Amino acid sequence: MTETQVGRRRLADYVFERIQKAIKSGAYAVDERLPTEHALAAEFQVSRPVIRDALQRLRDQGLIYSRRGAGSFVREQGIREPLGFGQMENLSDLQHCYDFRLTIEPETAALAAQRHTPEALQKIRLALDLLRDATNRQLHRSDTDFLFHLSIAQASQNPYFVTAMQALEEHIAVGMRLHGLSLRRTKDGLTEVLVEHTAICEAIVRGDAEAARRLMRDHLAGSRDRLFAPAPKTDRAEWG
Repeated sequence: MTETQVGRRRLADYVFERIQKAIKSGAYAVDERLPTEHALAAEFQVSRPVIRDALQRLRDQGLIYSRRGAGSFVREQGIREPLGFGQMENLSDLQHCYDFRLTIEPETAALAAQRHTPEALQKIRLALDLLRDATNRQLHRSDTDFLFHLSIAQASQNPYFVTAMQALEEHIAVGMRLHGLSLRRTKDGLTEVLVEHTAICEAIVRGDAEAARRLMRDHLAGSRDRLFAPAPKTDRAEWG
């Protein structure tokens, strides 16, 4: 084996490991098409033969499958190992969750503005459309709300953000459900939150990283403040 072949094998190993981690973390959805060989070669700064070697290993391990003339697609994986977040037990845990989200999600939105693909934008817009439909019916959909934020993490093209969001899904869902209850205390609460989500989406679409970062921070801080504002006992009784 020549030195060139050794270098190519090492590069293929590196690309394989990076894509493998992205797939296992959920950065790609089941049956989602991977970027083209040309796009992957540009992303990893390697030759297309290196990409082909890495993709072949992914196929051999059952992580992806190919369709003639269409490209490579992600195969459904087994259960992912979660990060070590324990159960949410009290309001203090919920405050800590918001602290964590305020640390990572503004940066996630900024990266999404810089790195999004047309497919990623389509996912964000779909989630926003679902939120708009729920708002028009005066409903708060915590599952759709989470999908919106997860889609932004996926648009950042950073699997660490995606993994963190997925590992915190149940924690975030608790906050979103309680936040939905807090929105009932104001006449236009649901509409205001939809406006916030829409502004974040628009900033990402136009590639304005600073605006996306600021709007996401303001949205999360506003959600936290609305949630922990003084509330009638009937709302507080919903906890747990």
